[in-house]
Amino acid sequence: MISNIIRLTRRTCLATLLSALPLSGALAEGDWPNRPIRILVPAPAGGASDMIARTIAESMRQNLKQSVVVENKPGAGGIIAMDAMLGAPRDGYTFVLSPNSLVTENPYSYKFRFDPFKDLAPVAEVASVPLVLVADPRLPVTNVSEMVAYVKAHPGKVSYASYSPGTLSHIKGMQFNKAAGLDMEHVGYKGSPPALTDLMGGQIQFMFDGMGTALALVKPGKVRALAVTSAERSSFLPDVPTMAEAGYPNLSQIMGTSVWSTPDVPAAIRSKLQRELLKAVSSPSVKSQLAALGMNAGSPTQTTADLEKTLKRENERTGQALRAINYKPSLN
Repeated sequence: MISNIIRLTRRTCLATLLSALPLSGALAEGDWPNRPIRILVPAPAGGASDMIARTIAESMRQNLKQSVVVENKPGAGGIIAMDAMLGAPRDGYTFVLSPNSLVTENPYSYKFRFDPFKDLAPVAEVASVPLVLVADPRLPVTNVSEMVAYVKAHPGKVSYASYSPGTLSHIKGMQFNKAAGLDMEHVGYKGSPPALTDLMGGQIQFMFDGMGTALALVKPGKVRALAVTSAERSSFLPDVPTMAEAGYPNLSQIMGTSVWSTPDVPAAIRSKLQRELLKAVSSPSVKSQLAALGMNAGSPTQTTADLEKTLKRENERTGQALRAINYKPSLN
């Protein structure tokens, strides 16, 4: 009799535990978020990623009725921000919003202490934007052909900036140097704002910058747009030709921005975050705000699997491009 009771008790306890397991994810999702969410941005305040993060954070705050805090952690090609996320509790309250270059370009320039395709989990692409080749407006340069002629006429005296070494901004400059037979010197910065400040001050002559930050300076004539890297002309700068039109089709590329988590954050939380992010970028308000910044909102129908495939494909494309120009990273 006693043994039967013991067996019954064990079965009851086991059944209770097993029945609770499928609910754990649902409970985690239903309870999330019950405290402030942190979005880490590997760029200084005022940069394109920062502006995207703050726009989306405000929309999420309104939808979730919970504080969403944006923290800027620039430098080292995104490693500082990613290390901060990887060092935080894996409870679904710390994420990173970064250009996709974090995993598609930066691994070729930096020694990561993590595997970007194993230790990180992309959640959703929230925005995309072409780069804009901009110039100091005081230079006698109004198009790409004149730029090439100017650089060749001033050997060893022309520099181009990037918003961070190892990013698409840097790589496009190297590719352009190679394709046009130029010798521009690269100067890396921690974000677009300081780079653009030096460009406007004459310390730097050219830069491939994201549309989001460049557009605000192109309109009033503080910098001059020479070309965009999108396949077609941008609706934000319809009079500015593409790099393909200028004779450099291999420099065409769009820069995406995504939100990352880690694979061990509960899947239910990552799924809910994805829905909230796509809900935010689908709203007319966020679309309008991103458009005002020269950015296109992410696709509300893109799946995580689609995003992962795109990121791996772009990573391979970058590797091929860098090998073609014999790129040797100088930063580690």
